[in-house]
Amino acid sequence: MKTRIIVDSTADLSPEIKARVYTVPLTVHFGQEEYLDGVTIDNKTFYEKLIESDTLPTTSQATPAAFIRELEKAKQAGEAAVVITLASEFSGTHQSAVIAAADYENVYVVDSRSAAMGTGILVELAFRLLDEGMSAEEIKQALEKEKEKIIIVALVDTLEYLKRGGRISKTAAFAGGVLNIKPVLSVIDGEIHLLGKARGSKMGNNLLVQEIDKAGGIDFSRPVLLGYSGISDALLLKYIEDSRHIWEGKLKEIRYTTVGSVIGTHAGPGAVVVAFFKNQYNAEQNSSD
Repeated sequence: MKTRIIVDSTADLSPEIKARVYTVPLTVHFGQEEYLDGVTIDNKTFYEKLIESDTLPTTSQATPAAFIRELEKAKQAGEAAVVITLASEFSGTHQSAVIAAADYENVYVVDSRSAAMGTGILVELAFRLLDEGMSAEEIKQALEKEKEKIIIVALVDTLEYLKRGGRISKTAAFAGGVLNIKPVLSVIDGEIHLLGKARGSKMGNNLLVQEIDKAGGIDFSRPVLLGYSGISDALLLKYIEDSRHIWEGKLKEIRYTTVGSVIGTHAGPGAVVVAFFKNQYNAEQNSSD
């Protein structure tokens, strides 16, 4: 039985993976205007509106009906489905997928416990397993284990957007809100954690490198994906240059993409994101030292 991979639109994907998935969009609202993420608004237009708009956009979850539409197509095609969603702690989207899947056979829902590029690399791994000949059920079982190894760290320009969206406390936002202080965040077990603060982007880049080291380094046999939010990739390219020693000789190419509009609503413009699977052997060594 063939298998299709279905994701929600918060998964940030490289172009070759995006071309293979079936996507269920979340919704972005600018005042009275409503847009389907990645369908009726693209990332560039979203960030232009975000920068220009006086009102902060809001987001709403994908509905069970939206997932049912995709699952029905899979059923008609005689295919099994693996559905991969953003962390259930962030959105009711995962629950919508679970509700939709209840009426279908051969549908397996995976809570990525991550978001953006973090979900993106789990989706990419799913395709690798699919191409190796795994069934939908086997892919689900493998992803449940592998998702525990995902590390996503982000250097954000400000915590203001996360505060306004209710994603972090006002105290944490205040702590990161001092002039020219760049907060470094991570998603751990579906929750946003403030890992540290750096003065200026160069120190912020150093802090990102430190967090990669702390995780035990990167498992380069698994997908790695970088990202940025906003209109320009200049900050990300500066980070890649500053951290060249991490990637050189390890990756044929450094792949990156834009943070989509739903996660971009909460991160704001000017973020740099790194998502990878931690090097399990080194991580175990570090924890036993």
